[in-house]
Amino acid sequence: MTNTLNHNAAQNDDVVHPEPEDDEQEDEEEEDDDDDDVLPNLRTPQSPASKLQQQRFKVETLARRLSSEMVPIRVHDVLVNGNTKTKDWVIEAELKGIETATTMQDLMRACEAAIARLQALEIFDSCKVRLEPGPKELPNTANVVVDVVEANNTVSGECGVYTKPSTSSWSLECALKYKNLLGYGDIWDTSLAYGGSQATELSLGVYAPRIKRLLTPIVARIMLVSQDWQEFSSYKEQLLGASIGLISTKHHDLVYTLGWRTLTDPSQTSSRSIRRQLGHSLLSSLKYTFKMDRRNSSIRPTRGYAFLSTTHLGGLSPDHRSLRFLRQMTSFSAVFPWGQGFMNKTSPLPERFYLGGDFSPVCTLGGPTTLWGFKTRGLGPTEPRRQSRNRADDNNSDSPGWDFIGGDLAVTAFADLSFDLPIKWLREHGIHGHVFAGSGNAAKLTQNEYKHFSPRKFLESFRTSVGCGIVIPTRLFRLEGNYFHILRKDEHDRGKTGFRFSFSAPS
Repeated sequence: MTNTLNHNAAQNDDVVHPEPEDDEQEDEEEEDDDDDDVLPNLRTPQSPASKLQQQRFKVETLARRLSSEMVPIRVHDVLVNGNTKTKDWVIEAELKGIETATTMQDLMRACEAAIARLQALEIFDSCKVRLEPGPKELPNTANVVVDVVEANNTVSGECGVYTKPSTSSWSLECALKYKNLLGYGDIWDTSLAYGGSQATELSLGVYAPRIKRLLTPIVARIMLVSQDWQEFSSYKEQLLGASIGLISTKHHDLVYTLGWRTLTDPSQTSSRSIRRQLGHSLLSSLKYTFKMDRRNSSIRPTRGYAFLSTTHLGGLSPDHRSLRFLRQMTSFSAVFPWGQGFMNKTSPLPERFYLGGDFSPVCTLGGPTTLWGFKTRGLGPTEPRRQSRNRADDNNSDSPGWDFIGGDLAVTAFADLSFDLPIKWLREHGIHGHVFAGSGNAAKLTQNEYKHFSPRKFLESFRTSVGCGIVIPTRLFRLEGNYFHILRKDEHDRGKTGFRFSFSAPS
């Protein structure tokens, strides 16, 4: 950067150089010194203090120009140094905007953005961009030199235990990453999540930022997911499949998933609606997500707006076992089967909407799911479970319970008002209080249930809760200690008034 500043400052007519009439003589003396070492040095050496003062004068002159006017410049060449394994075009793809800069100010901003993108690849220990003077015959030009240091440690791992107070469950999650295996900026990862008796996931994935002329990064994953919903819905779910990202930009994501799904009922007490969907099915679907977030903070937003919409289309296979459904998810969401006689069919159980949970909807975008004070899958349409043979043999008159079967239509709304606490130390660390209210409901519409749907009854049966609490924001998640008070719930809903902690990660 220093050489460039000197070159541009030297080209400015306002810069005064000391003793310009001696330049030619000094050059001749240097050539004579190179040719004949015996000749004495007739040039008076310049002291370090004088050199520093001259350099400082030139830098200050250029700084005044940058602050008062647009300094024209043109990039002559972009050079990359230090990459022994990473392909040149991987780095060059992140340097967009540099070659098109026409002013020094634009070039500096483009270089800052390029450094941020290179560091986001997570394959370099350091990234630096410096400017050097261009050819003398091309005035107002500069060469951009990118110096990178590739990561010495290409393998990294992490492991942690996470709890979910809303479901009284825990999970052990471990991940192992290998960076830049092929030199394409690719990151390979293997992850394992074990949730005791509720959920287990094993997956292998790869991420490559750009491959030659592809406009979007490559994201692919092979996964085996097992979830236990027996406590709420009397079934277990297992999915073996793969997904690949087709489009991945700042606001748009398009993912194709192909998998084999199995639903089982080990307890043999599931309700009629769940028993009809037990067995194997093929999942072949496209999922499109549009996201726009203009909030000033995802942990405690005070201004701006955010919007997320997800469209999920299943049934992209001629196989009769393929799940055919259309799922639209916003604040007002619905899922329907499609095909001949679709209104007489039922929507897939895992694709329905289940309300409840205590994670904050303030920082977690994703449609109608959260409803404070209720357990996950703790409200909505229910059906009585079948009494098991063992229970019938014991002549036990206790009710076998109810299954939450989810809704085809779900609507939620919430309000959250935050305020600063009177203690200065708490304000300095971002700890604040908040009061909130939430309401929502879910209904079944498929299998001709839409004929019995009444908007008035749907609104009258909205579950509602209010509360207050303290929020402790961190870099990774939002910790809340809240007191919930449920204003309305149905007979079979699983929710209660009380105090609970919750953790929410920004989406």
